[in-house]
Amino acid sequence: MQIRELPGPRGLPVLGNMLQIGTASLHLTAERWSREYGECFRFRIGPRQILALANPETIATVLRDRPDGFHRTKRLSAIANDMGFSGVFSANGDSWRRQRPMVMAGFDPNHIKSYFPALVKVTRRFERRWQRAAAARETIDLQADLMRYTVDVTAGLAFGADINTLESDEEVIQTHLDKIFPSLFKRLMAPVPYWEWFRDRKLDRHLEALHRAVADFIAQARSRMEANPKLREQPTNLIEAMIAARDNPGSGLSDSDVAGNVLTMLLAGEDTTANTLAWMIYLLHRHPAALRRACDEVRAKNLEKYEEVTALPFVDACINETMRLKPVAPIIMLQPARDTVVADIEVPKETLIMCLMRAGATDERRFPDAGAFDPGRWLAGASASSPKRVSMPFGAGPRLCPGRYLAILEMKMVMAMLLSGFEIESVATPDGREAKEHLAFTMYPVGLRLKLAARATA
Repeated sequence: MQIRELPGPRGLPVLGNMLQIGTASLHLTAERWSREYGECFRFRIGPRQILALANPETIATVLRDRPDGFHRTKRLSAIANDMGFSGVFSANGDSWRRQRPMVMAGFDPNHIKSYFPALVKVTRRFERRWQRAAAARETIDLQADLMRYTVDVTAGLAFGADINTLESDEEVIQTHLDKIFPSLFKRLMAPVPYWEWFRDRKLDRHLEALHRAVADFIAQARSRMEANPKLREQPTNLIEAMIAARDNPGSGLSDSDVAGNVLTMLLAGEDTTANTLAWMIYLLHRHPAALRRACDEVRAKNLEKYEEVTALPFVDACINETMRLKPVAPIIMLQPARDTVVADIEVPKETLIMCLMRAGATDERRFPDAGAFDPGRWLAGASASSPKRVSMPFGAGPRLCPGRYLAILEMKMVMAMLLSGFEIESVATPDGREAKEHLAFTMYPVGLRLKLAARATA
């Protein structure tokens, strides 16, 4: 079968289905189309034809055939290069192979375990911030506070920098980071590359500020390595490993590779974990029985012991259930590196493929009561069949997210801190309605506000 033979929504000449799509709700529209037209369908955005896949087994096969069979879209790579963060996230082929081992080394479980005391320090700062808000009866901008936390953690683990935005009243780096993903997504989905002719001066100023911050991280790391040459053989964080590898003869790496990965880690570390935490706090507040069970589990734990924080099976189940229902990456865009066949469909080289990551995970055929928030389905003995084969929040195959161990640990730390020390009085939008999903490369809840009270000690 050829792509043109597939079903799909009727479009207009030249424009295709562009007028039927809002970029902020693209994933919702595509998921609705999948329910109407099936697990393989087609649509167009202007001149660009897109093959959409909703079957999790098909998607897993495609994701595992990376980087040789499929790769990030050429437009994503070009935009990342233009913005100056052409790191492992957007790299393809040999460039990806050179960078991936160093990034993986920076985020392996042993390195993360050694970083745990610093993670506790950052979490205690976060706790004090929320204690002040609770004492003053202030409403917390949930998304903004979570992003301060995740950036502080990422900067400490990956770059050895204690930037402490949690206790800063000055302009913080998130002010600039927050502008990148929405601009990237807008460019990715545009029918034509308008930015090649019209520069966004505001965006350029944010990028310049971020590049200055990144240059400072690199300069600090080089200074440490000059003072202590042993760090070249035994780097203590990602940026030191990158610099040591960059300076090895024949590495094939450049200064821009180092800078690109530093910025990529900041971007990825901020948005994805913060968004999942925001959704999880929101969902738990709406499900009191699950919230009580999570509270009971964390109260028996010592948050300063790595083994106890990682051994939170129900909180872990809540994380998995949140990522199933509210994946921060509900779509993944790919292109085949060569002519290929996907689900009996002939797919020419460089065809745009949209993988709908939530469609299978919310399908009644695969999960009973699929739309319900039920963490119990992830626990040992649950009846759901192989949920991890269907829900793939960190992707699959060789390009599995390198930061997944850190992300899970951050989530457990924040939830343990929150549930052991506070009562959640409310998690709501300003208008009191259900939180809306907004897609801006990552998917986040719009406008959540949190009110806390200090938990009474026994």
